[in-house]
Amino acid sequence: MKVRRTEEKKEMNEVANLSNLTLQQLEYLVQSSDALTRAEAANRLGVTPSALTQGLGELERRVGLPLFERRGRRISLRPDGEEVLAYAQRVVADTRDLARWIESRRSGIFGSVRLGAIDAVAVYHRADAIRAFWTAHPKIDLRLTVAPSGSLLDSLIRGDLDVVVLVEPDEIPDHVRTEFLFEEELFVYAPRNAEVGNPGSWGPWVSFTPGSHTRRIVETALSRAGARFDVVAESNQPEVLREMVHLGVGWTVLPSIQAETGVDPLTPVLSIPTAFRRLVLAQRTGFSSDTTVEALVEALRHS
Repeated sequence: MKVRRTEEKKEMNEVANLSNLTLQQLEYLVQSSDALTRAEAANRLGVTPSALTQGLGELERRVGLPLFERRGRRISLRPDGEEVLAYAQRVVADTRDLARWIESRRSGIFGSVRLGAIDAVAVYHRADAIRAFWTAHPKIDLRLTVAPSGSLLDSLIRGDLDVVVLVEPDEIPDHVRTEFLFEEELFVYAPRNAEVGNPGSWGPWVSFTPGSHTRRIVETALSRAGARFDVVAESNQPEVLREMVHLGVGWTVLPSIQAETGVDPLTPVLSIPTAFRRLVLAQRTGFSSDTTVEALVEALRHS
């Protein structure tokens, strides 16, 4: 009986330890998860590396599971650590949302809003809407991040961004909701004097980097058309891919709005698009947006 009571007491203490997790410890975990080193994560957080290490160690003790493992000089998350990280990301993001919502209810459309968008959206499709929103709400600190879709989605989940416009992913992560905005046509472009022939003779290709949502769409479409997707050069910047085509490095598939602009636009191989990509607006679920974010979302929807 005494042994059983001791075990029950131990279990209660473990639960109590878990209930004493701090937001700071969870923030330490979130920032450390994608940093190359703990020194880099500590710099982001504005703390010393030793303070970060102590905070992560305390988190590990309170959870009661080993969360990290060393691989050479790099410290990585174990599978159990990934589960705790997912929880930490939700808590940190929801806490930021709550703080912003409270401030919004106090002040109305005021404060800051963090928008993420792929380059085609930020520079072309929604540039006027973003500019008009900025002009109409001069007291709002609008912070714009332009990045590939995968990076934007990660930043949204971490709570670093409030709303993002990106290429629709294959799977929508938990705690993220999306809504369709518009569809964009993608065309094939070849170097000057290239033999067009049939799709089986197209290439080699210059394309977006592995993991890119657009690259996945392009590869699938070319495969269906019978073209081999042999990639010889990569970049996340459409302008760089366009210049590679001019230099004769390879063929590419791009939105016309990015390929056929500038002083030396490309000419599509075919008059019909080879693929389409769906652009969606994404936000985190589980908490009401503040009035500032809602105003920006409305502007992005109806531009």
